[in-house]
Amino acid sequence: MSRVGQNPVTVPEGVIVDIAGQLITAKGKLGELSLKVVDDVEVTRDENQLIVKPRGSSRQARNMWGTTRSLVQNIVTGVGEGFTIKLEIVGVGYRAAVEGKDLVLQLGFSHEVRFHIPEGITIVCERPTLVAVSGSDRQKVGQAAANIRSYRKPEPYKGKGVKYENEFILRKEGKKK
Repeated sequence: MSRVGQNPVTVPEGVIVDIAGQLITAKGKLGELSLKVVDDVEVTRDENQLIVKPRGSSRQARNMWGTTRSLVQNIVTGVGEGFTIKLEIVGVGYRAAVEGKDLVLQLGFSHEVRFHIPEGITIVCERPTLVAVSGSDRQKVGQAAANIRSYRKPEPYKGKGVKYENEFILRKEGKKK
């Protein structure tokens, strides 16, 4: 039995949720997101809560129960508050800046790295070494942050590279004489 799926999704003030068959649409201050729910799961509305239930006792229905509840929670939270992932850039001379629709990264290569900012994503450089990726779609925000991090992952000796703000880098000891 799903422990995640048992919890209802609370719809906050300012978010409008429409259920049309298997299509769930959420509208809020940050835009509009929709989700097509699989046939094994049913979503119903009860005042300001969305309740996710499996249609039957098949293994597939039970598997998709918690997954669907999490996806519904993500679209409701996304249009209401949005998601933000912060990336830290560690290293001498490593920095970032936003130029138009591109994020320009200087990561110790002989050239600068240009990352095109996708549609629906906002990137802000609070400091030259701190990049905030935000948006309403959790998957797009996470993928954009992962793509930026992939240009120079943190290395284990000095920790140089692009890392998530709360990421812990396990350090290795260097060579000994």
